[in-house]
Amino acid sequence: MVRFIEENTIPVKNETGDKSKTDATTANTEVLQDLIIDNGEGLINSWVDSMRACSPTHLKSLMKQSSWLTEHPSALDMFEEILHVSEGKQIVMFLDYDGTLSPIVDDPNRAFMSKKMRRTVRKLANCFPSAIVSGRCREKVYNFVKLTELYYAGSHGMDIKGPEQGSKYNDDKSLLCQPATEFLPMIDEVYQKLVAKTNLTPGANIENNKFCVSVHFRRVDEKNWSNLANQVRSVMKDYPKLRLTQGRKVLEIRPIIKWNKGKALEFLLESLGYANCSDVFPLYIGDDRTDEDAFKILRERKQGLGILVSKIPKESNAYYSLQDPDEVMDFLQRLVEWKQLRSGA
Repeated sequence: MVRFIEENTIPVKNETGDKSKTDATTANTEVLQDLIIDNGEGLINSWVDSMRACSPTHLKSLMKQSSWLTEHPSALDMFEEILHVSEGKQIVMFLDYDGTLSPIVDDPNRAFMSKKMRRTVRKLANCFPSAIVSGRCREKVYNFVKLTELYYAGSHGMDIKGPEQGSKYNDDKSLLCQPATEFLPMIDEVYQKLVAKTNLTPGANIENNKFCVSVHFRRVDEKNWSNLANQVRSVMKDYPKLRLTQGRKVLEIRPIIKWNKGKALEFLLESLGYANCSDVFPLYIGDDRTDEDAFKILRERKQGLGILVSKIPKESNAYYSLQDPDEVMDFLQRLVEWKQLRSGA
């Protein structure tokens, strides 16, 4: 029996209802209501079909580009409107890494951000509290970004650390949140088994992201996707305390705790002293399904907004869109210039 989260359908309507506060101290006891699938063949087909569906080479648009842009207009085109709704509020920046600050590449170990992007993000962190929220392990994404002024939330938010130095928005250098520590031995064990199990599958890449494991399909011939997914399932059937989610040509193995990028966003806002503030404006920019958890939180809070990075129409809880990391950099530069002008810098 394998736990698999079906994330293909993203509701875009505002949701209402009670929302419990995030409590990092009890997160490891909260279990997600996973969709449990017993039919092995159906499960494999679900994974593979879902990965094909989110591949640009296979994607059939759910709506015409013009219609999609009406619902998710360019954040660059709507820049003045974004400034207007954030007027008088503290902007807090949340940024995904892969596909947002760096291009998507076949080899995840070579997902380097440009020097110009790094300079832009450094300036951004000097203007606003800023965090990188990534599925990568925290140490790995830090080695890509190499900026001490930022908050880093790795492993889909399960490993959070405050700025080491250079930030004027954090005095607590000891900030650390790791709600899934008890799962570390299990995650490492699964990683070792997956490496051994998939070593004969050409192109398969198993990445240990500390609190989660990523199985990358990007360099695997598509005719071998089902075989690789079957190998993953054969290992995972012995680990009921772990769950599987599917992203862009990747399967993610995570603990079953109720923690994701949305929870990380809430934790960081609380750590910054903005938990119950009406004068804060979180801006979250990301390109992946896992970022939808953060977009959804912002809709539920009716506070701030999400920006999806995508060249193709996708259903999303984000309000606005940007096409690629180059447009992300343009948007961030405009934010910095606006802030500097307001501050007289």
